[in-house]
Amino acid sequence: MARVAVIGGSISGLGTALMLGRRGHTVTLFEQDARQAEEDLDRDFFHWNRPRVPQAGHPHSLLAPVRTVLRTEAPDVYTDVLARGAREYHEFDWFGEHPPHRAGDEDLVTLRSRRIVLEAALTAAVRREPTVEVRRGRRVRALTLREGSPARVTGVQLGAETHRADLVVDASGRRSPVPAWLIAAGCRPPVVDSHRTGIAYLCRWYRLRSDGPRDPGRVRTGSAAPFALAGVFPSDNDTFAVSLVVSTGDPTRGALADPAVFEAVARRFPATAAWLDLAPEPRSAVLAMAGLDNRWTALADADGPVVTGLVSAGDSLIHTNPTFGHGAALGLRAAQHLATHADRIVADPMSYHTWTTKALRPWFDAQVTTDRNNGQRLADGSPPADRRTAALAACAFDDPVVMRARAQVRHLLRLPDDAYGTDEVDRHVTAWLAAHPDFTPKHDGPTREQWDALIPS
Repeated sequence: MARVAVIGGSISGLGTALMLGRRGHTVTLFEQDARQAEEDLDRDFFHWNRPRVPQAGHPHSLLAPVRTVLRTEAPDVYTDVLARGAREYHEFDWFGEHPPHRAGDEDLVTLRSRRIVLEAALTAAVRREPTVEVRRGRRVRALTLREGSPARVTGVQLGAETHRADLVVDASGRRSPVPAWLIAAGCRPPVVDSHRTGIAYLCRWYRLRSDGPRDPGRVRTGSAAPFALAGVFPSDNDTFAVSLVVSTGDPTRGALADPAVFEAVARRFPATAAWLDLAPEPRSAVLAMAGLDNRWTALADADGPVVTGLVSAGDSLIHTNPTFGHGAALGLRAAQHLATHADRIVADPMSYHTWTTKALRPWFDAQVTTDRNNGQRLADGSPPADRRTAALAACAFDDPVVMRARAQVRHLLRLPDDAYGTDEVDRHVTAWLAAHPDFTPKHDGPTREQWDALIPS
């Protein structure tokens, strides 16, 4: 069994530590923030300043891999997440009655929850795990390395203290200092593939009132204008978030920070208006994220690993535009693989690099393509997609076969070309178009003139 040091105590770090510990490895987790998620979810969510985890206060979609990994590796954690208020939503719930079951349909479930619920459940489980020690308020300052070709990481440095480990897992997030430490130590640099998205993301949190309506009915959770996207993220304990996505170059972006402007604009989109019409209680200011990128960081190049004894997980390895909620899902998938194959990875770090390239990298590449197209469309105010592509999206809400393909892509189970590129999906879209001869691609959100009229001059 290995001695493992995990840097970072967010979802990926907690999940990695828990799964390794439950397989008998001795794990020490270092987290520089002394605070942790506990029982008061609202206090921890709305009143915890977390500058190193900028996405923590934004909405999350906990996709199928989150549920699948937890139910396999930590069913107690999954039970706890539900007990804390998370709700399961199956993609076929849209239809009221599910179609005849096919293998894999059981996985098409979103956990509707704020991130803090999952963090609290993981934190509680890690606290109970005798093989895992958590050192909060302890900041790792450097790695210790043994010379070689390549060098081997042998532990972590915390001020004057050295903590030895057979394997160090960097789960310190999108702002990880580890690549800079490796370069400073004379290692070959990690290979970084980074792509700016050109989009800005704004959200505001609400809670349904106890004496008010509970559900907007059968309403889609997303709407679009030529230059903006709007969406709703139903979450735990009657909370939900409204989000707007615009180009970083949109001249009205700054004005959306005003809650009154944000809400007036959101009411021009059918998806978000339906939820705001429930007269919910606002629970937050307008939260903004910009400068978003998709970044892949590999600790190996064409000559092999740049260092041994070290691997990355979570956002330190792969982080994508948070709008689509891939982070927790990909992070827990990596954690599961690390825990399952830890002894092999200690001996051969290239095995982990090979797996991540095969299992995770395709989703990164797909996200880069999607964001490039969306960023360009939002910046240009481009018209909707061509008729058949637009029909594919519209048809999903009428046809379970197409909805299944859509859900498989959304939940990171099949890549778009594989899910949509079947003869069956093609036949169903063709039949839908024949039944809707007047269908033309269009946006359901406001025009530019309607939007600008809501922006103070």
